Amino acid sequence: MTTTSSPLTQDELKAMVGQAALRYIAPGDIVGVGTGSTVNKFIDALATIKDQVRAAVSSSEASTARLQAIGIPVLDANAVEQLSVYVDGADEIDGHGYMIKGGGAALTREKIVAALAQRFVCIADESKRVATLGQFPLPVEVIPMAAQQIARRFAALGGQATLRLKDGQPLVTDNGQHILDVHGLRITDPLAFESAVNQWPGVVTVGVFAHQKASVCLLGTASGVETLTY
Repeated sequence: MTTTSSPLTQDELKAMVGQAALRYIAPGDIVGVGTGSTVNKFIDALATIKDQVRAAVSSSEASTARLQAIGIPVLDANAVEQLSVYVDGADEIDGHGYMIKGGGAALTREKIVAALAQRFVCIADESKRVATLGQFPLPVEVIPMAAQQIARRFAALGGQATLRLKDGQPLVTDNGQHILDVHGLRITDPLAFESAVNQWPGVVTVGVFAHQKASVCLLGTASGVETLTY
């Protein structure tokens, strides 16, 4: 009788890539740690080698709490000149390592920590791999008084921007700002797009990570972890 194994769940794929990311951590490292459900699996894996990790720089209050709970000290980004590695997930990643991030509302701090790192290791399941960015609604952190003006600018590009809500009220980020989620974009030149939107008054951070792109992506697939380098 032959038996067939059931396909891995998305949760199992996340755990698999979280574990695989440990090979990019060297003893004594200060590790940049992102935010989200896949990163939570990485933090769980970090707990198994926490004695080798000197400290972490975190991209959100939620990740900071998880890291401290497993006994890893968390440093302020201002206390660190450089990180060897930053590990984070993505909402989408294309064939060049360009990403859309910010589904968890931590995009500004994620971009700040990513900019400190020599290597960005993206951990994701294969559903996040796309040919062109834009199917996932693009998160943009904005200063609240500029939200409608920015929404009109996206409308001129063919996008529909909606204010992200939580419990019926505008979601407030760790930085005290709001998030617009923009549907209907097709981002064919992520570097130029990121540079342009960064210039709009009131934009804090756009969730295109092209200037801080992934160096490596560990992609969880049915046949195991696929390592993509860019």
